[in-house]
Amino acid sequence: MIKNDLYLKALRGEEVERPPVWMMRQAGRYLPEFIELRDQYDFFTRCRTPELAAEITMQPIRRFPLDAAIIFSDILVVPQAMGMDFEMKNGVGPWLENPIGSMQDVQHLIDPDIEESLGYVMQAIDLTKKELDNKIPLIGFAGSPWTILCYAVEGKGSKSFDKAKAFCFQQPQAAHLLLEKITKTTIDYLKKKVEHGANVIQLFDSWGGMLSPKDYDEFSWQYMERIVNELAPLVPVVVFAKGCWFALEKMSKSNASALGVDWTVSPHTARELTGFRKTLQGNFDPSRLLSPPAVIQQMVKEMIDDFGTYKYVANLGHGILPNVPVENAQAFIEAVVNYKK
Repeated sequence: MIKNDLYLKALRGEEVERPPVWMMRQAGRYLPEFIELRDQYDFFTRCRTPELAAEITMQPIRRFPLDAAIIFSDILVVPQAMGMDFEMKNGVGPWLENPIGSMQDVQHLIDPDIEESLGYVMQAIDLTKKELDNKIPLIGFAGSPWTILCYAVEGKGSKSFDKAKAFCFQQPQAAHLLLEKITKTTIDYLKKKVEHGANVIQLFDSWGGMLSPKDYDEFSWQYMERIVNELAPLVPVVVFAKGCWFALEKMSKSNASALGVDWTVSPHTARELTGFRKTLQGNFDPSRLLSPPAVIQQMVKEMIDDFGTYKYVANLGHGILPNVPVENAQAFIEAVVNYKK
């Protein structure tokens, strides 16, 4: 039994005295102890070394009274397992030397054995679960098929992902086959995470907001919904689709337990679109963590007042920025933990 199950209660829609709190990218680049490891090991070495991944996952848990841990990894480990040789380049970010550009490229992708190719993630989960000792739930995650396609076709990050979009519009058959393959691998990967003890699954659709509502239905949501339907009978699933407030109403009728919202939608609008059918998670602007701690605490109180404590998880509207002072992150977390109506 999980000792602090506040997060799980909120995902089940149970009454809670205060909302649970965790932060996207909480195990990461704003923490001095993370920076120390970053300076010793390159990015994917940290992902692929179970002891390092477990240590990084636990770093914020030792510092802050968080209600959930999220395994340290990356969404690109899935395409790597499928044969896409992603690396993390300094000053560039994700980099793929030979991006996907044709039906032939898609057909050459591997259908991986998850334990064999991504066993290091499962080992990291095993080590983390042992160290967590049932204190709080552990979140496993993956990128949405559309977001993975964006990196696979573009070969790197982009402000518009127009190359990825052109691939979908000019070669729809190849695009849908790629999305199918990513979806299948993602389902297998996430089921294996649950097998190893992940208590919750979160899907990150970081680039969903690049698509029009119609294209979103065709190239993103239908594949995400398939993943949700496969995982929801096993554990609660949280869908975070950045910039996709237009899809909130549709998503609220899915089997997801919760929907993440970014800072571009107000709590009132998010509730109106979802009609309390789902728990909502978010939506503090990560840049607002650069405000003075007293301002952060006041804004957090206002955010919770606006969302309400029922069916709500306090979080950021995207990942924490690397230049956020540790005391500001602490102010955010403590404002939630100490919340009174």
